Amino acid sequence: MMPGIIAVGEEPPPMDGPNPAPPNHPHRGKPKGKPDGAKSKAGERFAVLNAFADFAMAELSRAEIAVWLVLFRDTRDGTARTSYDDIARRAGCNRRNVGRALRRLEQRGLLKIVHRGGIRRGVSRYCVCSQSKRG
Repeated sequence: MMPGIIAVGEEPPPMDGPNPAPPNHPHRGKPKGKPDGAKSKAGERFAVLNAFADFAMAELSRAEIAVWLVLFRDTRDGTARTSYDDIARRAGCNRRNVGRALRRLEQRGLLKIVHRGGIRRGVSRYCVCSQSKRG
């Protein structure tokens, strides 16, 4: 039989590898990377996305979901800066549906309009929330 191939009925080799860390090694059992209690930005973003999917998405229309996701993806430093036309293009909606979706999302507590943009006022800014503040 070839080396490295396990015959039927044989037990597979241990997963630890050839030289596991000794029991009193300072790094044994501790995850690498962030210190205890620290949460990465990516982890926080996934938590917000998961809360949205678990608690809010079932009550929303397709346009509202698409607009929220576009704004969530654009969020930097707590706010998203995006124009109606850009949201409409990326969400696959028209401007009227974007405006309607933004109003409904704001009513449900999933979005806060921080600054209304326009001609000579710049782009709009939005603060995206994960779940409604109703419950």
